[in-house]
Amino acid sequence: MSSRRKDVLVLLIERTALAFLGLLAVLPAWSQYPGQVTKTGKDSPELRSIAVLEWTGEAGSPKASRMVPVAVLDGGKLQDGGIYMARPEPLALTGEVEYELQRDGKPVGLFDIKNSGQEQGSWVGYGSWKPMPAARSKPSQKELAKVNLEDAESDDHPVLHRKKHAGEAPAGGTGGGGGGGTGSGSGSSGPAPAGDPDRPTLHKKPSSDSTGDATPSPGTGGTSTTTTSTTTASPSPSQTSDQDRPTLHKKDSGDSSAGNTNSAPADDPDRPVLKKNKKKQPEDIGHSESLPDVTDPDRPKLKRGKSSGGNLEVVPSLMGLPQDLQQTVAVSDAKTHPEHPWNYAWSNPDDETKMKSALEDIARDALGLNSPPPPPPAPKRTTTAKTTRKSAKPVPPAPPPAPLVDEQFHVFELAYGSGATLVLSARTDAPRSQMKFVTLIAQPDLYGNVLVLLKSVTDGAHLDEKPRMRLVDAVDAMADNRGELLFELRGATARQFALYRVLRGQAEKLFVSGGGEFGTESAE
Repeated sequence: MSSRRKDVLVLLIERTALAFLGLLAVLPAWSQYPGQVTKTGKDSPELRSIAVLEWTGEAGSPKASRMVPVAVLDGGKLQDGGIYMARPEPLALTGEVEYELQRDGKPVGLFDIKNSGQEQGSWVGYGSWKPMPAARSKPSQKELAKVNLEDAESDDHPVLHRKKHAGEAPAGGTGGGGGGGTGSGSGSSGPAPAGDPDRPTLHKKPSSDSTGDATPSPGTGGTSTTTTSTTTASPSPSQTSDQDRPTLHKKDSGDSSAGNTNSAPADDPDRPVLKKNKKKQPEDIGHSESLPDVTDPDRPKLKRGKSSGGNLEVVPSLMGLPQDLQQTVAVSDAKTHPEHPWNYAWSNPDDETKMKSALEDIARDALGLNSPPPPPPAPKRTTTAKTTRKSAKPVPPAPPPAPLVDEQFHVFELAYGSGATLVLSARTDAPRSQMKFVTLIAQPDLYGNVLVLLKSVTDGAHLDEKPRMRLVDAVDAMADNRGELLFELRGATARQFALYRVLRGQAEKLFVSGGGEFGTESAE
């Protein structure tokens, strides 16, 4: 083999080794990142449930109430709250779930879910309305000074100077009294202060030198006599007043218990005692002859009457759609969000009246309430100026505008600095099948005129095809500090809820519960 071929072979081997090493370096990275890796951080979105509380009666103490789930925000997407994680009841109506009731973005109460059930094929929850917890008021300066004074007097920390307590005797008590006989007297350091019962005191131990035993004398023939002389020390005031102080007593001689060595003291409260059970045995409900003495408490029994298990904590009491039905937004979220009111403050109060009047005229035109103006009268020919002046008649005044029934007008500021968003809804006064309904969403334009973003018009004969839009309130459904408009879509036999977002001069439908789609709304 020539040297040239050897060089080429060595070069090929080196290139192959380098390629193999590069492949080995790429394999760990490829195995570690086979695709997109998602990491769950602390800022991941939490579940947020949007619902509507319906009740009759007074707010706070309703006669009957129910919670209707609308949507659940999970991972930035809105899911149907009526079927989300249903087992069998949906997650939004699980027991002990607490909702915050809001009106114009302000909390007005709390609602705790106790149990749930189905009404006309839809899940609703039942529970209790509770008031918002009251905020603690700040203490006054007088109360703070009183608390600081009490803390200073009851402080147990060591101090370098002696504190003066209320009712305390002067320092330097007299010593204790002495005793007679051959023993030495005992002393006391003085009584403890009357104001501090827990203050430790030092007492002098009684002397025991005055007690002695005489030994038998050798001239008595083995007979021993014992002479005892005791000097009694006068007790200190603290000893006489301390009833709980432990004392030592001389142990009884064993001769007194020689005859009864196995018996325990009669005053032992912890000694077990065997007694005859006087409890009456439960009677067998079935009266079975084959098992006459069965006393199993877990044995199933057949009884006549209602079962005691599985009772509802709150009995359903609100059915259908009564005339006095009231609604409010309910939000359940694990995170605490700052309060965001949705009411709009007009710089000029006259602008609100102007906008409302303009929307009412548009609503009357949509409902067909504005009659066309009458044609102008034909001019009459006259020969002289006198007859012309006599024939001229005053123009009759315009008729008053037709009334709007169940009119509701709301103004929202759905985002800080976003301007006013107007919502008006009304109907005509007619029989149910001939009623007409209108709902308008509008905003002021740059010239101060009304710009209609959405107009929904329907009648009583076509509610199943195009339901009536009834505003509930504004709510932050996406947890982004921006409000959406929550509407009830009420038909003749069914209803749903829809969320609309107003942005960039458009009213966009974000979500409809139940998955149904109704007729399209027209915008101007």
